Amino acid sequence: MDRTPSKPRAALWMAGWLALMLIVAVAGREAMRELNVFQLMEMRSILGFLMLYPLIRVNGGFSVVKTARAHMHIARNLIHYGAQLGWFFALTLIPIGQVVAIEFTMPIWTAILAATFLGERMTVWKIAAIVLGIVGVVVIVRPAAGEINPGQLIALAAAVGFGVSIAMVKSLTRTEQTLAILFWMLVVQSAAGFFPALYAWTWPPTYSWGWVVMIAFCGTFSHYCMARAMLHADATVVIPMDFLRVPLTAAAGWLIYSERLDMFTVLGAALILTGNLLNLRANSPIPARAVG
Repeated sequence: MDRTPSKPRAALWMAGWLALMLIVAVAGREAMRELNVFQLMEMRSILGFLMLYPLIRVNGGFSVVKTARAHMHIARNLIHYGAQLGWFFALTLIPIGQVVAIEFTMPIWTAILAATFLGERMTVWKIAAIVLGIVGVVVIVRPAAGEINPGQLIALAAAVGFGVSIAMVKSLTRTEQTLAILFWMLVVQSAAGFFPALYAWTWPPTYSWGWVVMIAFCGTFSHYCMARAMLHADATVVIPMDFLRVPLTAAAGWLIYSERLDMFTVLGAALILTGNLLNLRANSPIPARAVG
């Protein structure tokens, strides 16, 4: 696999990631006009598995997804499933730009959990990142103003759940292959959502299938784009490109749904993204060799 350092190639793969994640946000809101969130998640998992299977076949079949850590996969994916449910539900309650802004607290919760349970060192920069992220959330949610929207709290709970999930993935990557992690994600989440989806099932209108296929495809292969970007540039180069998702999603919300972000959301998002940059600095190698 080509691992040649190339910032332009990394940027192109990240453009794919940004486009696919933007489609997921819009398609998620549109699909939930007709579908229950449990039904949407079940259809996404099953279609995602069908899309992943060719990669499993090419890489040696199901032997590549064997694991001795089934309990960790199950725990991680039940948490991730709950976080995804919350994320999709929040899309129907608050502006999509606000959902994504709050979602960007995920690396901060991951840093706390990695330091607590995986023995990663907590530095001054990481502490500063955590403080900025928490202040950013408080600015967006504004509890003192008495205007807390349940969607904001659901989005925050989803971000914490994603943070727990990522910390568990960090542990899994020490022994598991990427395809195995993706395979067990789809299997466990399909099993977890089967009965709730069956209970809530209504046959979706034809056009809704288009939105579901988009979510399944974009949700599965966006991570491939991110992985390819990481092959061509360091995380300290790649991850800041993802911050473009906040203004791009806000712009999509404005253009498609006439949503406006107030100054509190903009300020809170800026604090959260600054915290993420500090967290990247904390994790960058010192000294770092220039690539280019």
